[in-house]
Amino acid sequence: MTLDTVVERVRLLVAPIVADLGLEIYDLELASGVLRLSVDTPPGQPSGVTLDNIALVSRLVSRELDHNDPMPGRYTLEVSSPGLERPLRTPAHFLRELNKVVSVRLHHAIDGRRRLQGVLLRADDRAIVVCLDDTGTEMSVAHSDIERARTVFVWGSGADAAKKQPKKQSKSKQQSSTDAMTKEVAS
Repeated sequence: MTLDTVVERVRLLVAPIVADLGLEIYDLELASGVLRLSVDTPPGQPSGVTLDNIALVSRLVSRELDHNDPMPGRYTLEVSSPGLERPLRTPAHFLRELNKVVSVRLHHAIDGRRRLQGVLLRADDRAIVVCLDDTGTEMSVAHSDIERARTVFVWGSGADAAKKQPKKQSKSKQQSSTDAMTKEVAS
């Protein structure tokens, strides 16, 4: 049985469990005896995955895998969320992260560059298009040229808002602005 077949068998068993919990499989991979299951909320939902979600998915999936035994030999199950700086391995991953900052490492240099960072503008089954941070130009890259990619968490969205505010405000307006920034950074 090939690795891809094992992963697909596991995916078929795990997907209904994850969906029943209002989550979806972000990634599933088997490497060196470790089955890594990454779950996330569906795109567009405001809340993220909690530790309670992770614990419940881990218990339910472990029970299902023990019952159906889709994998030969011993393995370790790891359940997690993809995190703030999430790996981008499939075309679907890139489609979820449109208009976000991404960092891309290429197998070989293209136009003299092996590393890219910028806003992900477009993605499909063949390629992605990134607006590069350093030049402001668009660069298209085939998925087959990508060695590794991830989203980049951008700090300071609340601080940027503070810089744009007028200098002279009453104390009550300043406090409201600070409260709004704190809520924005916390969420």
